[in-house]
Amino acid sequence: VQLQASGGGLVQAGGSLRLSCVASGSFRRMNTMAWYRQAPGKQRELVARKTTFNDPVYATSVKDRFSISRDISKNTVTLEMNSLRPDDTAVYYCYADGFLVGKGWSDGRAFEQWGQGTQVTVSS
Repeated sequence: VQLQASGGGLVQAGGSLRLSCVASGSFRRMNTMAWYRQAPGKQRELVARKTTFNDPVYATSVKDRFSISRDISKNTVTLEMNSLRPDDTAVYYCYADGFLVGKGWSDGRAFEQWGQGTQVTVSS
């Protein structure tokens, strides 16, 4: 399974950006798709995640500003980021987990995968 992220860039405070991530490869089903971020000198943290059947979960710092959505048919996850602040500056990583194909198209081995990071820089 491979994840390809896109959409980072430089934006002024108060602006908006959209990040997209597409999963490719052979897998039985995807459970979670999510976005994490890591700022310089800080640990990687969850930004937002969306499992197949549950409501999205957001970090407190981005709630009401960011929105995560999934297109299950296209194996994509999108993060709409509005009212961006300088402290949103970080490398953003796409994440996915699920199950590979097992015998008879049953659930096989579980997998976790990270995409390459995409830089988001918010200037003040």
